[in-house]
Amino acid sequence: MASSFKLGEGFHVKARELLESGVSEELKDELCALKDHAIIPFKSVRRLHKLVQDNGHPVHLHELFEDSTLHLPEVITPPRNPQLVARLEKIKAKLANEEYKRITRNVNPQEMNQLGTLADFGRQVRSMKAVVVTVFNFLVTVVAAFACSYLGTQYIFTETTARVIAAVIAASVVGLAELYVLVRTMEGDLGEP
Repeated sequence: MASSFKLGEGFHVKARELLESGVSEELKDELCALKDHAIIPFKSVRRLHKLVQDNGHPVHLHELFEDSTLHLPEVITPPRNPQLVARLEKIKAKLANEEYKRITRNVNPQEMNQLGTLADFGRQVRSMKAVVVTVFNFLVTVVAAFACSYLGTQYIFTETTARVIAAVIAASVVGLAELYVLVRTMEGDLGEP
């Protein structure tokens, strides 16, 4: 905190002018004492102000200190305790570690991409595999029903057209039955009655 002024050249010039203009003995002593100093405390400035006012001089205090500046003493910081510094470093490291854990708590090292983890991907592959097997089974069943019907009707029908129509009807019935079983199975898997 400032407690003194650093005197500028203007102060010395104004002080000489005041001394030459014939001032009281007390003011003259004060100015002579201050003239030799580069830094003066606020206490001396207050005394000087009081003396200038009491003697009725036209010089104002702000004119005397026009080019002067506040003197701010240098702040001397005491040396830090090494134990305190070590403890602060330990606390900083602990806080940084907690921050890192907070940031990375939802990061999974097994994560493949934004869609999910490898375990989720495995479940999706198994689910897709089951769907592909079911569709393949459906197609094989319908094609086998068509083939059996087509070959079995050769003893009944002699025309190819009638055999194809009979085979399509048999394959459709088998396909509808397979769809019914498939839907019931999927409903059971989903938990619906």
